[in-house]
Amino acid sequence: MLTNAAIKELVGTQAAELVQSGMTIGIGTGTTMEWMIRALGKKVNSGLEIRAVSTSQASNELAAQFNIPLIELNDAAKIQLAIDGADEIDPQLQLIKGGGGALFQEKMVAAAAEEFVVIADDTKLVDQLGAYPLPVEVMIFNWKQVDKQLAKLIGKPQQLRLKKDGSPFMTDHGNYIIDISFGVIENPDALNQALHDIPGVIETGLFLGMAGKALIGYPDGQTEWIERAG
Repeated sequence: MLTNAAIKELVGTQAAELVQSGMTIGIGTGTTMEWMIRALGKKVNSGLEIRAVSTSQASNELAAQFNIPLIELNDAAKIQLAIDGADEIDPQLQLIKGGGGALFQEKMVAAAAEEFVVIADDTKLVDQLGAYPLPVEVMIFNWKQVDKQLAKLIGKPQQLRLKKDGSPFMTDHGNYIIDISFGVIENPDALNQALHDIPGVIETGLFLGMAGKALIGYPDGQTEWIERAG
């Protein structure tokens, strides 16, 4: 049986095979994506010609180590393929993302791509979203007011994300993240809209109707493609 890290390496390596020369791709953030970036770097160093738009400073740095050419999102005329991980995946390929704190940029890159593919181990599959705390990126300027409005709207436990030293976690775009523990999210679309209606909310970790397919790895070494219906 494979360890969790070995499963992530398996799907990351397999996902790198989707990338073809001439593509501009979006590369996500997280532990599974680290394996994909490493595998992609080997292909680039063997002659694969691509350009990549990264979703975080951490992925930027890892891609640069493997000589993967990077460009800014504004400079990408077209992104053929974006690949990223997820914290939860439901049967409709609705996602919760943002555990690594890069949800804002991840969503921008995924939205700009012609195809968005998710890679994950089987522990990320859920019947219904919500067990994983939902990240909500908020402006520092009025985060306490946003926090109050979230509490009034949601009525669920919520927590400003902190670093190990107890100071607030800050995203690459200079914002805070509030994590909300739902348990179960009954209506993701309605919740996503309600959160966006709060002034000061930058983005949510709900990725709805974006992923076309997901590559899932299992402890027995098997992988499975899941496609969104319709």
